[in-house]
Amino acid sequence: MIEEFRFLDLQTHDAFYNMATDEAIMLAIKDGDSPPTLRFYRWNPSAVSIGTFQSMKEEVDLDFCEDRGIDAIRRITGGGAVYHDYEGEITYSIILPRGHRLAPEDILESYRVLCQGIVKGLEFLGIDAEFKPINDIITGGKKISGNAQTRRHSCVLQHGTTLLDLDVELMFSILKVPQEKISDKMIADVKQRVTSIRDILGAEVSVQDLREALQYGFTEGLGIALIPGTLSDEERTTAERLVVDKYRTDDWNLSR
Repeated sequence: MIEEFRFLDLQTHDAFYNMATDEAIMLAIKDGDSPPTLRFYRWNPSAVSIGTFQSMKEEVDLDFCEDRGIDAIRRITGGGAVYHDYEGEITYSIILPRGHRLAPEDILESYRVLCQGIVKGLEFLGIDAEFKPINDIITGGKKISGNAQTRRHSCVLQHGTTLLDLDVELMFSILKVPQEKISDKMIADVKQRVTSIRDILGAEVSVQDLREALQYGFTEGLGIALIPGTLSDEERTTAERLVVDKYRTDDWNLSR
């Protein structure tokens, strides 16, 4: 019998509510109040997130972000700084209890297992992709998806992005790269290492196309049935509290 996961279909929120929601779901699963959950979301306004061990002031040009109306937030997962473009990606999160068959104790193996959802989704779109340790998915030698994970509250939370489009110049402006160093060569170098679905297919693949592909990919890649659901009242209340008490605070975002 195929295992059922709660599926929170594509929604759009700001960075603070997005990250608070992921943590609220994890807390509910820890308490046995919610089932394993897959969630798709977008970021509006666009945002930059940094890994939990990074320094916001060292990684991100906060003045540029403020001028452009771009949110800046610290994740509870590790990894590097990521620009989340409202038009250019879908983010997923998958949250499940420690010891679940899809979350092996070996971290590298758990990335490989969970990333099959992205690999299969890209395959659905006609893109041949593969998992590349530690936590990337590549196609034609170029990165198309980055993923990050944390293990806390007796749960495993993994979230990641799949790039629909890529604006390298804007990405460099957001991250702390001195303007005088942003050369044509540097931009070309990134374009040699990172790609997007629209670049590969040369077609105007829509957000909805990617959403459908990812839904198929996680169903097939993980061998699960996705049952449409919503946040519980308790999860929503917890998320709203975490926005105020944690994710919007300088104590959290500027703590390093």
